Amino acid sequence: MVTRAGALVKAAHPGPCVAVTAVGTALGAMAGAPVGTCVLLAAALLTGQLSIGWCNDAVDRGRDVAAGRTDKPLAVGTLGVRTVWTACVLAVVACVPLSLALGAAAGVTHLVAVGGGWAYDLGLKRTVASFVPFAVSFGLLPSVATLSLPTPVTPPWWATTAGALLGVVAHLANALPDLEDDLAAGVRGLPQRLGAGQTRAAAATLLLLAAVVLAVAPPGPVGLAGGALLVVAVVALVGAFAVQWPERSRTPFVLVVLAALAVVGLLLVHGTTLA
Repeated sequence: MVTRAGALVKAAHPGPCVAVTAVGTALGAMAGAPVGTCVLLAAALLTGQLSIGWCNDAVDRGRDVAAGRTDKPLAVGTLGVRTVWTACVLAVVACVPLSLALGAAAGVTHLVAVGGGWAYDLGLKRTVASFVPFAVSFGLLPSVATLSLPTPVTPPWWATTAGALLGVVAHLANALPDLEDDLAAGVRGLPQRLGAGQTRAAAATLLLLAAVVLAVAPPGPVGLAGGALLVVAVVALVGAFAVQWPERSRTPFVLVVLAALAVVGLLLVHGTTLA
């Protein structure tokens, strides 16, 4: 039996929530942020991601009920809408001061990134510009980390570019299993307009491009670890998009996540060169 607390965690999309928090915090640590700053950075990132996740499920409740989504606590009645919106507001109330405590530049940058997630939840997901919030928010993640340093700096272009590409890939891959349900609910974002085949091709192309950028643009050699991560990314992409999976299989998404993790690993390998 799922407790209300467990259902609330599930409604926050814990996988992406933890992943973004961990990557952003790791980028700060690799760039040289003190322990206290890393803790504060993690708290700001976590509250921002929680607010986005809860907002998403609260806004999508009607669509999830219509689609018979038994994996959604709001759709099956485990949680009430008021409970989720209350948690969402509390997360925002915590996120704002935590973000600004990182410094004005880092704080505003993070709040813009969080605003991108909210913009997606509240309407952009239904438009051809559905990819824009992901590109902006993920592209700003390295900036949040480096602007939090004792001496704030902007990250190199390749970190921002790779982050933006990874964000768009996450959007495309996450939409793949639910394209038909989304179309039936009137959601006409970029993946729904492209269709499954073109969405897969676009995700693979952009993820490979991110891997190439991180392999060749940062200073210094790729190294053994970087080379291994690049191989993992390519193999996972081949498995995700060259194999014909069942229509609603989430295996391609899992493989894309693996490839994305490898590309994130490439970014972290070069973390010391961010500042």
